[in-house]
Amino acid sequence: MVGSLENNVYIVSSEGQAVIIDAAAEPERILEATERFHVTAILTTHGHHDHVGAAARVARTLDVPFRLHPADVAIAGMDPDTPLSDGEVIRIGTVTLTAVHTPGHTPGSTCFVSDGVVFSGDTLFPGGPGATRFPYSDFDTIMRSLDEHLFTLDDAT
Repeated sequence: MVGSLENNVYIVSSEGQAVIIDAAAEPERILEATERFHVTAILTTHGHHDHVGAAARVARTLDVPFRLHPADVAIAGMDPDTPLSDGEVIRIGTVTLTAVHTPGHTPGSTCFVSDGVVFSGDTLFPGGPGATRFPYSDFDTIMRSLDEHLFTLDDAT
């Protein structure tokens, strides 16, 4: 975990390649943790600062694209080098991640799904859905996202 909010940063790797999910803070720690990999992208679950705070610096240092759903550009305050799209498949060695647009917490919230794993950002927490207190958030929308996209996954996920 990194930063004052103790956010999770994920490094998904296979066969020497890796992507970073939610480069939240402490760019030096992230860069050090990825030294042994060929990082191909910075993926972002949504545009809140506590999930993108180190993304620009890490992407620039590693010379890799910063990826964000276009609906969260205004929230993030920066444009993605390459926008994420719903259903897009991202390959990391032999691992695949599928980007699943799950609006509600933010308009561009995106989960990344692989075999038995979901990187949900702030869409889903152990106690329930992510916060919808922001003007651009919507409780009914996040619940629909959960019902249609996450609760339909295999129970082992």
